[in-house]
Amino acid sequence: MTDQASQSRKILVTSALPYANGSIHLGHLLEYIQTDIWVRFQKARGHQCTYVCADDAHGTAIMLRAEKEGLTPEQQIANVKAEHEADFAAFQVNFDNFHSTHSEENRELSEEIYKACRDKGHISVRKIKQLFDPVKELFLADRYVKGQCPKCNAEDQYGDNCESCGATYTPAELIKPFSTISGATPVEKESEHYFFKLPDFQEFLQDWTRSGTLQEEVANKLAEWLESGLKEWDISRDAPYFGFEIPDAPGKYFYVWLDAPIGYMASFKNLCESEEGKARGLNFDEYWKPGAENETEVYHFIGKDIINFHALFWPAMLTAADYRTPTAVNAHGFVTVNGEKMSKSRGTFIKGRTFLNHLDPTYLRYYFAAKLSNKVDDFDLNLEDFVQRVNSDLVNKLVNIASRTGNFVFKAGGKLSSNCIEQEMVQHFIDQGDVIAELYENREFGKAM
Repeated sequence: MTDQASQSRKILVTSALPYANGSIHLGHLLEYIQTDIWVRFQKARGHQCTYVCADDAHGTAIMLRAEKEGLTPEQQIANVKAEHEADFAAFQVNFDNFHSTHSEENRELSEEIYKACRDKGHISVRKIKQLFDPVKELFLADRYVKGQCPKCNAEDQYGDNCESCGATYTPAELIKPFSTISGATPVEKESEHYFFKLPDFQEFLQDWTRSGTLQEEVANKLAEWLESGLKEWDISRDAPYFGFEIPDAPGKYFYVWLDAPIGYMASFKNLCESEEGKARGLNFDEYWKPGAENETEVYHFIGKDIINFHALFWPAMLTAADYRTPTAVNAHGFVTVNGEKMSKSRGTFIKGRTFLNHLDPTYLRYYFAAKLSNKVDDFDLNLEDFVQRVNSDLVNKLVNIASRTGNFVFKAGGKLSSNCIEQEMVQHFIDQGDVIAELYENREFGKAM
């Protein structure tokens, strides 16, 4: 047995929170299946491994979607949560707790962490100019503004970059800008915003990102951002906004990305305070307070597109508020289908429920496992290869072996031999256990398969 297997470990594991504004698709499922396999492995080794997640339930998009559906935001997120939980269960993703960021635990923790940052001087307040929808009476994020590209004049381009020529710009630079919400021409308006002083943590983050917590390619990417100098992070949004109001700042709300990662802690706290959590002896402080990293382990599984939130903002906020930082942040690449980005127009944007309507979820779990490594490379779901692998590996090998040996055993009276004439072969088989365990531990599932 390896050292890690011989002594029991206390491990907390999270996956990125699905946004409560749409269905779970195959791109999402890569991460949840990858995490679930790793959690199952840890539990099989006898470790106390707890897997929590939650719906990411705040933001303008959810508020607008609810309005469109004729629902309250609370009704909207409750409906989506039920759908998400059903899909995860069908794909055999076994969370120990699945919560919501729109919860009392998350409100309390978000306010506590914010106040700690504020009281230590890590929050600044200043006025900024933004585009404002005069009809809808709300400030517009870049994705809610469209217009002509100021560089190439391409029409119907978003407020931050042009899909036609690749230029980047500010929404104010667009030609003939319009709000995608109301169609109105936006006006520039000034508003007071709250910022987290990320540059205060420059030195800490330079050390932390090189501490072995991140994959090397991720640390290298972050080094580019650190070298160019960190900027203050805008953590506030103006009403109307569906989220938590900032303490002592009426009409100002926490930006969704402030309270989303805190949702990991909130989901775990919700579990700890439940009857099940108490029966398991789970203690929130044992996993999250300073010094906890000597006794317990915390792992985040995420996509490469949200690295900056998890490996810069998150550890900085945790440190400022006197909480421990994660043991590791494990990033993966995007899912492509037949070598191309998932696309609704090309029919390669596949919802989890669509897959379930036609195929056994075990096939997808196996295919992901058979090709997954611990790298950040994109993962291609090649449909021909998928069919071939399932037929070749699962049907022709695994099921075929069981079928053939089952016949032999049946003909021999239903009993196995008490003698083993191939001792060396059996020992070789047993000896591979540690090799396979090491591959699972390091998320090299393809090699383990």
